[in-house]
Amino acid sequence: MSDVGSDEFDDERGKLGEYDGGRNGAGERHGAGRAVLPNGDVYQGGYESGRRHGQGTYCFKNGARYVGDYYQNMKHGHGTFYYPDGSKYEGLWVEDLRQGHGLYTYPNGDAYEGEWLHHMRHGQGIYNYQETVSKYKGSWVNGKMESAGEYIHSNNRYMGNFVNNNPSGPGKYVFDGCEQHGEYRPAEQDRAEGEWGESGSPAILKWIPKCVTDLTLWTGTHTSCAEKDTASAEAEN
Repeated sequence: MSDVGSDEFDDERGKLGEYDGGRNGAGERHGAGRAVLPNGDVYQGGYESGRRHGQGTYCFKNGARYVGDYYQNMKHGHGTFYYPDGSKYEGLWVEDLRQGHGLYTYPNGDAYEGEWLHHMRHGQGIYNYQETVSKYKGSWVNGKMESAGEYIHSNNRYMGNFVNNNPSGPGKYVFDGCEQHGEYRPAEQDRAEGEWGESGSPAILKWIPKCVTDLTLWTGTHTSCAEKDTASAEAEN
């Protein structure tokens, strides 16, 4: 749903809605006030020169609610938005968009905490999966897992690079006391005649294990098994 206020109704020039509160010398809404819009939405909070400004609470008739900062009629600064489906976002806003650091809790109990840009997960962040008690920690680009990141499970974790929400290329699985190195590659799939070259179906990824080593520090770059063996030999000498 949209979480933008019904600004088109909040216009006294059309003598729309009801307002009770302060005004400035020009007769504009100014200071603390309460407005009931024709569509049933209600805003209570600060105004400046006729626009919502400062702290305020905007209640939508569908049950949604925003509590936080406003700047020139837009959600701007820190605020919390309660959605009708039970989800909630608490964090920073820029011109009505989720932008900066914030925590989004989803209806199924999943939660994402990290950076946002233009309403999408973007930058560093952690996504917690309620059902599996697993989490993804790493980089996001335009709402998708991209670049370096890790899947953390109860008994192991995968560390590597991600492309379009999926692990891609070299990486490693870390267990208690050891780690398995390898890489993810697209698996060869049987196709019906005439299907070659079509890109409608997502690729199935296959994990190709290469070696098992002692625990090492993950830097986000791939080190071959041969390089690890050489490093271990030099350390022993």
